[in-house]
Amino acid sequence: MGKADADGPGLPDLPPEWGRVVVPDDIAALADEAEQIRRELRRTAADQRRWRPPAAPVIVLIVAVLTTLAGLAAVTWPRASRTGPGATTPDPTPAQLTGRPLPALDLVDGGQSPVPLRGLLPVVVLLVDGCACPEQVAAAATAAPAGVTVVSVAAARPRAAPPGVRALADPAGGLRAFLHLPASQDGVTALLADRTGRITLVVPEVTSIADHHAELSRLG
Repeated sequence: MGKADADGPGLPDLPPEWGRVVVPDDIAALADEAEQIRRELRRTAADQRRWRPPAAPVIVLIVAVLTTLAGLAAVTWPRASRTGPGATTPDPTPAQLTGRPLPALDLVDGGQSPVPLRGLLPVVVLLVDGCACPEQVAAAATAAPAGVTVVSVAAARPRAAPPGVRALADPAGGLRAFLHLPASQDGVTALLADRTGRITLVVPEVTSIADHHAELSRLG
């Protein structure tokens, strides 16, 4: 049997509002109360570990960051798809090349010495990398006005050319790449440029130089 002795010897002075304090003879009698206290302590600790929502300024910052990232994705995603492997720029047509400046390329002569293309102005350039076509080259030399340089341009080494035609080569293929035109085995590709370096005519495959007499006469 427990002893009720709030005022007995050996106990400190206890607050009167606690009432009568009973100290059991067997401590096991307090097991139920101890278990209840432990449950309440565990529940309190769990509540303290539970996640608390961030304060309002933190939420505003997170929303602002997500909005910015979404805007960047919307801007860059279409741009990346336009510049991907499937997107290509169409090659210029011969008509679109007219009026452009002649490229500053170096051709080579028979001794592999460089010859600046723009140093030959005004010029009629006949690309003979696909077809030697000596008749067409000779006809162009005859039809060109005085003072106009006529050059035949082969691929690796200059090809033999008729009198009045300077034989050159373009081993790097820069002129053909500039024109975006394939070599033809049936005719020469002609390019005309005036003394200012402006391209006045591009013919992918010349059938008759007489068809372009007007353009040739304006080079002189």
